[in-house]
Amino acid sequence: MNRRFDIGPVVLALGALLVLVALFLAWYGDFSAWDAFEVADVLLAALAVAAIVAAVGLLTPDAEYLDRRAVPWIVGATVVLVATQILNPPPSAGGQDLEIGAWLAFAGAVVMALGAVLSLSRVSFAVAVEGRDRRRRVAAVDHQPPPTETGAPVARSSTSLLHPEEPEASERS
Repeated sequence: MNRRFDIGPVVLALGALLVLVALFLAWYGDFSAWDAFEVADVLLAALAVAAIVAAVGLLTPDAEYLDRRAVPWIVGATVVLVATQILNPPPSAGGQDLEIGAWLAFAGAVVMALGAVLSLSRVSFAVAVEGRDRRRRVAAVDHQPPPTETGAPVARSSTSLLHPEEPEASERS
């Protein structure tokens, strides 16, 4: 039995988790997103959670709380918001350099965009979840003469498996 699942929602959820984790890391010097931003941090967290909820809804239609048409808007808003915060830092950053949190959030937003594209194009993988067949042993196949090390032909035994009544070549002459 093959089970098919879309890879797009998984990539979308991973990107959203990366954005959520990046909010707790340093964006500007020692400031995390929660310290540096006034409203953008809450918006990014809400967009990441909405993307995770949408990804779960795409994977299991029974748990669809957001319409799939909202996914591009959620992802687009996340990409734009992260990009604007990288290009135009808040005044509380005080001209400090960008740190790992900003770049991880940008990478997470790009991964979210990739997941949205994969989700809307319906790229899926097939996974076989069935048990494997065990090999059945057959005496005729399993009983083979051992190979020779020198490459010389193997001499026929006195009792041939195919023609037991036929005499060997040495006995015929």
